[in-house]
Amino acid sequence: MNDDALPPDEALDRAIDAVGPRLRALRRQRGATLAQLSEATGISVSTLSRLESGQRRPTLELLLLLARAHQLPLDELVGAPETGDPRVHQRAITREGMTFIPLTRRPGGLQAYKMIIPASRPGCGPEQRVHEGYEWLYVLSGRLSLSLGEKKIVLMPGEVAEFDTHIPHAFSSSGPEPAEVLSLFGPQGERLHIRARPSGG
Repeated sequence: MNDDALPPDEALDRAIDAVGPRLRALRRQRGATLAQLSEATGISVSTLSRLESGQRRPTLELLLLLARAHQLPLDELVGAPETGDPRVHQRAITREGMTFIPLTRRPGGLQAYKMIIPASRPGCGPEQRVHEGYEWLYVLSGRLSLSLGEKKIVLMPGEVAEFDTHIPHAFSSSGPEPAEVLSLFGPQGERLHIRARPSGG
């Protein structure tokens, strides 16, 4: 029977019963142990184990702590894909007219994003920013205008730029269409290391 056809109380019970397996799948997907998750949330290992096995019903307080640890919205944590579903369901973020689509879920370390930067508007140049980290940009489509201090560079599809984000920087679309960019960002200054096998011969 479809959950939509169930009485509200029974549908709610089914949803709550499904939370435990989802929590276990999410933790295992991220390679975390119960002890590591306990340290990150302050929830005891025994409580986490009982939540995952369905022996304890989740409370709002516990779910909020777990959502924060996994860096997921609460509704996404509760309505996560079924156990074993490999698809990544990420929500886009819009800031200053730009759309950021997270491609990674682990907190810390290198973070990957797809950025969609709208077509430039006359007289609306971006303001340069400075912050901790190191960034690597790859232009998928469109033209990206990158300002680094007093330098201005236009990147075409297939071109790459990397820079220390302590340098004042800003980027915008330099053409009539939006620019789509793959961004890898290391919040602690991690740089991207590319390794390639030597060609045979």
